[in-house]
Amino acid sequence: MWQKIKDGFRNFMMGRHGGDQLSLALLIGGIVLSLLSSITRIMIFYYLGLAAYIWALFRMFSRNNAKRTAENAKYLDFTRNFKTNASQFFVRLKNMKKYKYFRCPECKARLRLPRKVGEVTVTCGKCHHQFKQKA
Repeated sequence: MWQKIKDGFRNFMMGRHGGDQLSLALLIGGIVLSLLSSITRIMIFYYLGLAAYIWALFRMFSRNNAKRTAENAKYLDFTRNFKTNASQFFVRLKNMKKYKYFRCPECKARLRLPRKVGEVTVTCGKCHHQFKQKA
């Protein structure tokens, strides 16, 4: 009996997009919004959570794999940039006593100098602009 149900579901999902990282994030966001709605009794959170659930289900059952894959790639790119910026922030916070962090005035690349070296001429590794910086 269970094998028949599994086979039926497998046949139903054949050619459909299925779950991915964006769909999982939408489901988690829907759960968070639903909990927030039940705590605060603000109905807009309930409707936003419901919309997130519906969007996740639409994505999972969609047969337009190219479009869903492109959406997921954009989401992954966004989250990768966010995670990288957050981890770099915590590294800079941890090393704040050892290094002075600053940006290149030309290309805005993030650079660092060891503390207590005085004023030095810095060459940006990205654009090779030279400028004086006090550490």
